[in-house]
Amino acid sequence: MIVSASRRTDIPAFFGDWLFRRLGDGYYLVRHPRNPQLVRKVTLTPEAVDCLVFWTKNPQPLLERLPELDRWGRPYYFLFTLTPYDRHIEPHLPAKRELLRCFAALADRIGPDRVVWRYDPILFAGPIDSAWHIGQFSRLARQLAPHTRKCIISFLDLVPKCRSRIAGIGGYDPADSVKIELAGHLASIAGAYGLPVESCAEPLPLAAGGVQPCSCIDRRLIARLCGAEVAADKDKNQRRECGCLESLDIGAYDTCRHGCLYCYAASRQLPLDDCDPASPFLSGNARPDDRIVAAPTGSCLCFQPDLGI
Repeated sequence: MIVSASRRTDIPAFFGDWLFRRLGDGYYLVRHPRNPQLVRKVTLTPEAVDCLVFWTKNPQPLLERLPELDRWGRPYYFLFTLTPYDRHIEPHLPAKRELLRCFAALADRIGPDRVVWRYDPILFAGPIDSAWHIGQFSRLARQLAPHTRKCIISFLDLVPKCRSRIAGIGGYDPADSVKIELAGHLASIAGAYGLPVESCAEPLPLAAGGVQPCSCIDRRLIARLCGAEVAADKDKNQRRECGCLESLDIGAYDTCRHGCLYCYAASRQLPLDDCDPASPFLSGNARPDDRIVAAPTGSCLCFQPDLGI
């Protein structure tokens, strides 16, 4: 089983105490996002989990606890989103210079292979145009290239949850040709530092510009970390263009406190702080009408002795 932590919120930034309590207790409860009365109980033990994948914009609160995670005994890696937007767009993130230091510190601790840089979402608003992105990406790529092995990009999808917020800062959706040209420029910039650029769930034809589609829940990376082949299918719950392997997400929508205007996982700007580290739920507690079902678990690793793994 691969655990995603999490597409729905930033667990490293805000919920480290809850996470380690769950790892210690060996299970968590998660509500179905569209049917909240349906609750899955998922085993969260080293025997049940093949790999942990963290999604974050600020892993700083977790850095001092990485030895605990190492002792827990399963492989993990980070998808670290670091963008150049200011506090009008990302109001509650630390200063970018702090995040750059954090990125380097994390890579020094666990290795650059296990810290994947996400430059996403790429949005357009007022002076934030292709030229702006080229300049900002150049600066970030120069500083981050020694600390990572690839960069993942995607363009903002103006979903209903964020459309009005983006419109409020003059946001717009440029022509596909503008996005394709920009992606090629970013690939060329990163390539000068030996850093490939890949795209996340993008329907646009970006390969001609040097941007290949990627898997954030990445079969090849997980296989290297685990020392085994990974027998998992594409995640059917994600978009058609998404190449991620199937995983179980332990997050909850409307819990992230970064307040980013473009966030698809938050319907309100500043969610309520209702996380109880002792609760098996990330947000809230049990309800009388909950229907708890055990989620199927099992390893997706295939050890092949003839290959030495």
